[in-house]
Amino acid sequence: MKKIVDDLRLIYKCCDLYYTDNMTQQQICDSLGLSRATVSRMLRMGREQGIVRIEVINPINFDYGKLEKDLERKYGLKEVIIVDNQPLDTEEDKIQRLSEAGFDYLSHVFKDGDTIGLAMGYTLYNIANVRKTYDFDRQFLFVPLFGGISQARMGKVDVQANQIAMNFAQKFGGRYVQFLAPAVFQNEDVMKGFLQEKSVNYIYEYFDRLDSVVMGVGIPDRRDSTIVAAGYLEDKKMDEFVERGAIGDIALRIYNREGNMEPFREFNDKVASIPVHMLKKVKNRIGIAGGVDKVNAIKGAIRGKYINILITDIDCAQKML
Repeated sequence: MKKIVDDLRLIYKCCDLYYTDNMTQQQICDSLGLSRATVSRMLRMGREQGIVRIEVINPINFDYGKLEKDLERKYGLKEVIIVDNQPLDTEEDKIQRLSEAGFDYLSHVFKDGDTIGLAMGYTLYNIANVRKTYDFDRQFLFVPLFGGISQARMGKVDVQANQIAMNFAQKFGGRYVQFLAPAVFQNEDVMKGFLQEKSVNYIYEYFDRLDSVVMGVGIPDRRDSTIVAAGYLEDKKMDEFVERGAIGDIALRIYNREGNMEPFREFNDKVASIPVHMLKKVKNRIGIAGGVDKVNAIKGAIRGKYINILITDIDCAQKML
C-alpha cells in the first residue's frame, strides 16, 4: 500500500498551502487531517523533489547588459559577463562574487558530453568550491591544459591543473584525466622527448576535441603571480620579463601587451601545455579575472586571441572602456 508521505498530489497540496497561501503547518494539519510530523516531512520532500524551488534574490544587484554589449563590440568578444562590486566588499567578497558568477555561467554553457580544458590557480579552485550545487545529470570530461606533477603548493590548497580537473569533475559531474608531466621543464629537449612517450602524449587527443577552456588571467606581480607562487619561475626572472614587456600569463605562458608570447620563449617553450594553435581553435575560450590591476593583462589575452569570453567585475569593465 502506498504511504501517505509518497503521495505527490498531497505533497503538492501541502506545499501550495504553506508557500502560496501562507498557512502555518498547524493550520495545514487541521485542514487536511494530517499529523504535524507528516506535514513537516511533506514540505521537506517538496523541496527535495523540485516541487518547491527557493531562490534568494540580491535586491541591489545591477544589470550591466549595455556595458557588456559595449565591451563585446569594442574588443570583438563572443560574450562578456560583468559582476557587481559593492562599496563595502572586502577582497574576499569580490573573489567570491566572481567565483559564483563563473560557476553560474559555466553551469549553463557546459553541454552534456563536452570535453573541457582547465588551467590552474585560485580562480578555478574557488569556482569548484562555491557554496552552490550543480544538480543536472550530465557527463563531462575535464582535461588539465598543462602538467602538474610538483610538490609546490599555494598556501594550504593544491591549485595545480590536475587537481583542478578532479575538483571540477566532483563539482559538475563526469570524469577527468591527468596530464602526467611536470608543468615546467628545465630543458626543452628533455621535455620534447618526454612528451613523445605513449604514456603521456595521449593528452593531445583530448586537446584536439576540447569544446571549452576555462582559465584565469595572471599578472607578473611577485605578490599575485601564480607562476611565481607555484615555484615555476623565480622572482628575478619575472622581474627581467617585466622589463622586457611582460604584461600577463595564461595557460602558464607569458605574453606582452599585444598578446605576443615570442619575447618569452626561453620560459614558454619549456612549459608542458596545450599548444597555442590548438588553444586558439577551441570554441569557448573563457577567461575569468577581475580588478583594475588585471586590465592590461586581459587586453593582452584578448589581442592574442587566447580568450573570446570574459567574466569580470564592474571595476575592471569600466577601466577597459
